[in-house]
Amino acid sequence: MRSKLFVPGARPELFAKAMAGEADALSFDLEDSVTPELKSAARSSVAAFLASEAVRQSPKAMIVRTNAPSTPYFAEDVEAVVGDGVALLNLPKIESAEEVRAAVDVIARAEASRGLQRRTRLLLNIETPRALARAASIAGAHPRVAGLQLGLADLFEPYGIERHDLANVHSVLFTMRMAAAQADVFALDGAYADIADSEGYREEAAMARRLGYLGKSCVHPRQVALANEAFAASDEELARARRIVEAARAPDNLGRGAFMVDGKMVDLPFLKRAQALLAAAHKP
Repeated sequence: MRSKLFVPGARPELFAKAMAGEADALSFDLEDSVTPELKSAARSSVAAFLASEAVRQSPKAMIVRTNAPSTPYFAEDVEAVVGDGVALLNLPKIESAEEVRAAVDVIARAEASRGLQRRTRLLLNIETPRALARAASIAGAHPRVAGLQLGLADLFEPYGIERHDLANVHSVLFTMRMAAAQADVFALDGAYADIADSEGYREEAAMARRLGYLGKSCVHPRQVALANEAFAASDEELARARRIVEAARAPDNLGRGAFMVDGKMVDLPFLKRAQALLAAAHKP
């Protein structure tokens, strides 16, 4: 997941265009980019798209950023979008392990009501000082947690912290990366709002790559190429991706939600990532 492109849930006319682009993952947003009066329509549009044949055939990882679990919109978001088309649910404004477990209860009920066997995994945002201080416990709160995503704007802007000072950025990137490592989940870098500042994006992406981050978010399609370049897969990573895809096709693994590759458990997000890596490299 070198690049994760945000797609506003209230803009269904952008869905197919985003799908045709080069981003490894699409993150359909039901939170900040959607005003309250449009949330119901956005929810329905995203759910319909995720159920489409185009999504089923795509190697891209499909992610949905719900509204925060503390809001009245969360349960309806989950009920609408949870399903086989979703690789990860991205939960914003998480600040404790207890909030993670409460959110999982809501998700589990929605899965049960739809007869789903696969357990939806979570990408949790670390975007407040309290969340950063508790990042390790948040990451380890539940087996469904697949990764942590950093939100630097929310962490820095309210407190006057200078983002162009890379020492500040490194400090937070390193702290969250260690929290993710402690829980053995991946770390994903967040968005960079200044679309015109390609060099600033590259600098943050390069730093995140050196710290072992999986990829970086994109708020505009023009940032996708920058992320893909910064997090380009090595030959070793491509070889592992081939082994994952081949293992998924093995008769013993067909229809299974998780299987072993190189002594590690692999499930849908990892398979999607492997497929995306190979597709991006044009080395199936």
